[in-house]
Amino acid sequence: MSQSVVRAISARKNQFTCGFYQRCVFSQQFHSRDQIIAPNCFNFSSLGFSSIARHVIHQNSYRIFGNLITDLNLACLVRPTNGFASVSNLGSDESNFDDGEASCEKLVDKKPKVVYKKPIDFTKFDVNLLPTVMLMGRPNVGKSALYNRLIRRREALVYNTPDDHVTRDIREGVAKLGDLRFNVLDSAGIETEVSSGTILGRTTAMTANVLARTQFAVLIIDVRAGLHPLDLEVGKWLRKHAPQIKPIVVMNKSESIGSLDEVASEALALGFGEPIAISAETGLGMTTLYEVLRPLLEDYMVERLNDMCSQDDVLSDENLSDEIDESKLPLQLAIVGKPNVGKSTLLNALLEEERVLVGPEAGLTRDAVRVQFEFQGRTVYLVDTAGWLERTERDKGPASLSIMQSRKSLMRAHVIALVLDAEEIIKARCSMTHSEVVIARRAVEEGRGLVVIVNKMDRLRGKENSEMYKKIKEAVPIEIQTVIPQITGIPVVFISALEGRGRMEVMKEVTDTYKRWCSRLSTGRLNRWLRKVMSRHSWKDTASQPKIKFFTQVKARPPTFVAFVSGKTQLLESDIRFLTRSLKEDFDLGGTPIRIIQRVIPRGPSGTGGGGSGNRSSGRVVQRTTSDKRTVSL
Repeated sequence: MSQSVVRAISARKNQFTCGFYQRCVFSQQFHSRDQIIAPNCFNFSSLGFSSIARHVIHQNSYRIFGNLITDLNLACLVRPTNGFASVSNLGSDESNFDDGEASCEKLVDKKPKVVYKKPIDFTKFDVNLLPTVMLMGRPNVGKSALYNRLIRRREALVYNTPDDHVTRDIREGVAKLGDLRFNVLDSAGIETEVSSGTILGRTTAMTANVLARTQFAVLIIDVRAGLHPLDLEVGKWLRKHAPQIKPIVVMNKSESIGSLDEVASEALALGFGEPIAISAETGLGMTTLYEVLRPLLEDYMVERLNDMCSQDDVLSDENLSDEIDESKLPLQLAIVGKPNVGKSTLLNALLEEERVLVGPEAGLTRDAVRVQFEFQGRTVYLVDTAGWLERTERDKGPASLSIMQSRKSLMRAHVIALVLDAEEIIKARCSMTHSEVVIARRAVEEGRGLVVIVNKMDRLRGKENSEMYKKIKEAVPIEIQTVIPQITGIPVVFISALEGRGRMEVMKEVTDTYKRWCSRLSTGRLNRWLRKVMSRHSWKDTASQPKIKFFTQVKARPPTFVAFVSGKTQLLESDIRFLTRSLKEDFDLGGTPIRIIQRVIPRGPSGTGGGGSGNRSSGRVVQRTTSDKRTVSL
């Protein structure tokens, strides 16, 4: 190591600061025999620092996190990242290090430039930084099948309907093609010769809006049908609405076609280059698609990351760190309800954009659309489901698949937002129909938080509806509590999704319910509460009153408790309901299902609770008790 560098550091025995972005403070006193060791997360030999290896072995060595690296006359700063970085030279003149304190200041003032180069490891970056690829084409060419292949899950509905559209909304997911990661969008089939008021016209307009925020596109054609005239129309539509995008042409459904030369020559008429033969169903051609996509995506990532670095908008620690803040865990919210109650309109109101297709037609939504957005620093995943109907033998095709997908979405969610129609409440003179009660009870059985939303309250404006407006706001919460007695304190929000009124109230109730759903209570606090609450409970027979020795919470999401009861007498269903109601009232756990499991601690053979430890261990038995969801083995 250069002696001038050692003198510079030795002269500064007080606390000094050298850092980059996050300034690192060192208070260690350095002496001439001390050595500086660079962070070991870099391969310095590949960067030209061959002499550092000769200085790292020393009994009084120090590891400095501020990334001050010296190699003879070369001084550099390196910022460790999860991507790829290069080192910037800060000077080679030894005179820069002659005056101790000044040399440190010069190092601080000069910020190195992080340069990203190929190859790029896409798995190290946040989803929000990844490029976006949209799957496009005319109807029924296999866009949803390719979407499922790329995300490695069967999420999008796939059904052979030559005369109809299955996909109507834009689905978004993270594609995993080898070591490539990118955001992929599944779009509805494009038909250019349709009127703007029809469903196809609205889906095409929505696709054009999303395409403006997309970097790449994949144009899919059906190799079995050859180059269709609609494919040429889609190509013209792409040139008009996205002239900056040159799509990649793929020929789908090519697993059973012998010679593809004729179709490939026809596809050249689109003017987008050589097509790729793939099969979304069998996975044929995915390697070729990977080889075509990787250089394009790498060029985009290198350019974007370097632009961010040049603008001092370098990746934040939130995007690069692996630490998770438990208070900010993502929230899964499913919007469910009968058809045409305003579920999609509510999702658009929460996002404050036209994200999904809406209209007066019933059953407009088919796919369960999952959208991510931020609310008060918390990531929220919204799922807009199809209208909930009881499945019958007449439900076939996409309708049957939509019903199954809605039920799966309910089981995956943390909080369920059940949407009711205010007009239907007035007509039926009851708050919830049979199908809506089934949804609510299933949410309780699955242990999910529940929030009830009464939509279309804007239809009850005016003096003639003022009395009805007040009656609904007073009667609906009471009636819902009567119909669903398993959960007390269910929050009810009255909104108008069309006008955007009540958006913040909905999210406030959802986040509060989620916090209660994740809440944990200490064992000491629970047992102190138990002594108070058991004294005010009226027992039928005081002599046979069960004795709860211990009460503790074993898990959250939803809150689950275990009551250890001594003797042969067990808690009755009425006792468990009393404890459940008391927990919700005393600890503010409304809108959240609570499970209480009892475990019997049998007495010893002599009736005194057992003699020694051997008797107690041998006297324990495993008993099966039932909860409000399923049989639990303890």
